[in-house]
Amino acid sequence: MSITILKPGLLTTIQDNGRWGFQHLGINPGGAMDILALQTANTLLLNNKEEAVIEFYFPAPIIQFNHAAFIALSGADFDASINGTKLPINQPIYVPENSTLQFNNKINGQVGYLAIQGGLELIEWMNSYSTHLKAAAGGFEGRALKAGDEIQLAVQAPKSSSSKDCSILPWKADTHAFYNHASCWFIPGNEFHLLTDEGKQLFTEAGFSITSQSDRMGYQLNGPSLQLIEPKVMISSAVARGTIQLLPNGQCIILMADHQTTGGYPRIGHIIGAHLAALAQKSIGQVLHFKPTDMATAENLLLMQAQHLHQLKNACNLQLDVYHRH
Repeated sequence: MSITILKPGLLTTIQDNGRWGFQHLGINPGGAMDILALQTANTLLLNNKEEAVIEFYFPAPIIQFNHAAFIALSGADFDASINGTKLPINQPIYVPENSTLQFNNKINGQVGYLAIQGGLELIEWMNSYSTHLKAAAGGFEGRALKAGDEIQLAVQAPKSSSSKDCSILPWKADTHAFYNHASCWFIPGNEFHLLTDEGKQLFTEAGFSITSQSDRMGYQLNGPSLQLIEPKVMISSAVARGTIQLLPNGQCIILMADHQTTGGYPRIGHIIGAHLAALAQKSIGQVLHFKPTDMATAENLLLMQAQHLHQLKNACNLQLDVYHRH
């Protein structure tokens, strides 16, 4: 029971919810760039919502299924197809053995996810299957996937009544509301008050574009230069995914999945958890706008996402039960 990577794509790795509990040792959590997409794909298949998946960018990988499987795609829409059949995102799919999954065009989004029912056979590193590229650990041999890699599946799907054909199951997840925000909402950071009045106004009123220097570690932005009231020398302090740091040149960087555990630049804000998924799907050149909010609002929005996933799980339990009976 396995899949084979025929073509690796731009950056294809194994990711899960992240490697938590080791930041005091300098080991960052990492994990999927878009946690909501990872959890949505897994929930559609009734996997543990934090099960390891395949994360990919465009140009995306070409993957052969050596055995039948139930899969779900989420995150970016890269115009997927199997043996010529076009596939939707956020919908469970039955894949017969000896099928080839490929992605033809970048329709929208930046990073995609492939979940497989039952998960992948992998070796844990520090309580996670996520690939840590700098440590060369976790995931599949601690590296990005390459042509010829064969990954074992934990479970083989039962043959369906039309086992020779790809089958799209008739229910799906609607995540549209979680990815369409006019602004990135943020909680002011510990050093936000050190910005000049003009700097505060620019940060919340101007646009900031994502530059080509952006990666899984952070999104570097290009916008108006923000200035501090006076120069500030800081002791390195804790940072997290979504922390917005002000660089010495007056530009900002938003820390993403592979961020460092501490940083010495002023933390002028933190993107709220409920908006991190939408941020992960922004492409180079897109313009971001920032809007301040409070902790209570941030917590309520994150709770809404959690409730959505819980309701999706309940619905999928009912639907898959009916499907397997037939």
